[in-house]
Amino acid sequence: MDTYWGTAEAAWRWVLDQVRYDDGVWIPPSAGAELDQEDRDGMYAGVGGLAHVLAEIRLCRDWTAEEARLAQAVAEQVRAGIGTTTDYTFFSGLVSAIGVLTLLDAPGSGAAVARLLELSTPDGWPLDHFGPPRFLEGARSHDLTTGTAGVLLGAVQARRHGVAGAEELADVAAEILLAEREEVPTGLNWRAVPVRSCVVQRETPNFSHGLSGIATALVLAGAEFGRPDLVEAGVRGAEHLVALADESDGGFRAPLRIPLLEDMEPFSYGWCHGPTGTSLLWQALRHAGVSEVAGSKVTDWHSRCLHSIRVSGLPERRYPGFWDNDGRCCGTAGVGDRLLDSGEHTDFALHLADVIVERAIPDGSGVCWRFVEHRNDDPLLPPGVGWMQGAAGIAGFLFHAGRVARGDTAAVPRMDTWWAL
Repeated sequence: MDTYWGTAEAAWRWVLDQVRYDDGVWIPPSAGAELDQEDRDGMYAGVGGLAHVLAEIRLCRDWTAEEARLAQAVAEQVRAGIGTTTDYTFFSGLVSAIGVLTLLDAPGSGAAVARLLELSTPDGWPLDHFGPPRFLEGARSHDLTTGTAGVLLGAVQARRHGVAGAEELADVAAEILLAEREEVPTGLNWRAVPVRSCVVQRETPNFSHGLSGIATALVLAGAEFGRPDLVEAGVRGAEHLVALADESDGGFRAPLRIPLLEDMEPFSYGWCHGPTGTSLLWQALRHAGVSEVAGSKVTDWHSRCLHSIRVSGLPERRYPGFWDNDGRCCGTAGVGDRLLDSGEHTDFALHLADVIVERAIPDGSGVCWRFVEHRNDDPLLPPGVGWMQGAAGIAGFLFHAGRVARGDTAAVPRMDTWWAL
């Protein structure tokens, strides 16, 4: 426990040393980098992610005056940007704002819900990223991190915190998703971007950008708003996911991409594109009262996902390109935190925490981590700062590991995990 918390505090000190107050409050994406205005307030790489660390710290100890000031500044800045932003997404936009403000027990989520309703169109929410040359003009995304499913999950989070307008927003997002479903022989399918809008056809069926994340949002919304049709749609999506998955070793791995590109790994294991994130679907189904999918218990499918993680070989960097990341999105911290939340394979989760402690790099008054991109001429990446790909997110995992090591099962009910604790 002391080792985990000691490293967590050192990493958090390093993050706090990167915080700047000279243009609002912001953190660089990596140490020494300039402000990225687009990501300034978001959860992924911006100050919104620091709210997630602060929520972890609050379960370990009281905030310092510096931390209380930071929490207030983040909440005020995120709230102030709601009225003018057009980014609606889970990681960087209005859905992120709902997650940040509810974690900080700060007002403003109602304004984010109203802004999402204002920006909605009959076929989804517009974002400049989804355009030529990869997509046709006017394309819409429907996945969890950049699309409609994320809005639906944000509506569920808002409803759980008593925010006005949440049910109306959920109805809008759910109807769009139902309209975009693809009937297939094995159930229902959803793509991140519909076929009609794609120049190049591809599917990424795991949690972040595909079927499992969309099905999860539908199931949770169905349970929250009393919509059995949404739960049933999610069940049929789960049935199709089973048909896509590899169960050959007693586990559960959905493909990284369909079709697979040359020289691409067939499977990933993290939160974004692997069984770590996809395991959340089975917990959502359990939360909604669904006991079986495709002839097996949802608890068994969940355990199969965790089995695939356990036997994958991580966290060893077995060859260039395999497990070169210790962050939350597609690395060690994300896997470890999911295992701690589940209460299964806790021994392995704490082993992952031990490995992260060993990989910490002393820097200034704290510690950081450097990931590897083996395809770069200089493969060692600069140390990341934020929640999903940096020291902030790793610190959050280590604070959690420290609580578990002392027998404390308390966990932060974040927007992407609350049903799986």
